[in-house]
Amino acid sequence: MLELMDSRLIIIIVGLLIGLSKGGVGGPISVGLALPLLTQTMDAKLAVGLVLPLLIVADMFAMRFYWKQWDEAAIRLLLPMAVVGVVLGIVALNFITGDALKRVIGVFSLVVIAYRLLSNRLTQVAYTHRPWHGQFAGWMGGFASTLANVGGPPITAYLLLQEVSPRVFIGTVTLFFTIVNLLKVPGYLLLGRDVFDINAFLSIAWVIPLIPVGVWLGRKIIGWLNPKVFEWVMLAFLLYSGLSLLFG
Repeated sequence: MLELMDSRLIIIIVGLLIGLSKGGVGGPISVGLALPLLTQTMDAKLAVGLVLPLLIVADMFAMRFYWKQWDEAAIRLLLPMAVVGVVLGIVALNFITGDALKRVIGVFSLVVIAYRLLSNRLTQVAYTHRPWHGQFAGWMGGFASTLANVGGPPITAYLLLQEVSPRVFIGTVTLFFTIVNLLKVPGYLLLGRDVFDINAFLSIAWVIPLIPVGVWLGRKIIGWLNPKVFEWVMLAFLLYSGLSLLFG
């Protein structure tokens, strides 16, 4: 009974974290923490597949808040190579084992931490934009998102260097990952029950109503809570989860 309660609590936290990330709180940290948590209750490949519909639900609510507040030029530059990244990610996901994927997720978790610690310095870099920067970021974002649902760091790092406004920043990230997540659906379905099991999804579908609550909380928490405190707490949990996946 205790193990069942722990599993349900983890799923609740995962749903809220996904909602918070789309509401503007935690960003890649919140999403990056959700997947390692879910791997505590199921195989890593299955966890990757089951997070996807939860992300898509959250994307739909986030799109409502940030509709047409994106940088169209950035989207046009990022998306073509993101499609290539999605295809390569599907291929990699087909061949990787669940244990190996846990290690990959652990590495990506540490990359998210490194990105967040260094991101403030990105705005201080003397930077000259080149189109291939966006293309490379799009490829990395599509690949990492498909393999482990953690494509945020390359996309957000790229956009930080473009000096867009906060709302345009969030709107561009929201639209990019809404499209990428929808592109991943056919590939995940083709990979079969190892990645997406409809019965396993139905067993956690009860958490879906909590996702818009998380989105709403994310928008409210920005005004209630010191964002730095929240991010440092999330980083600490993410560090623990990433190291556990790597060495557990």
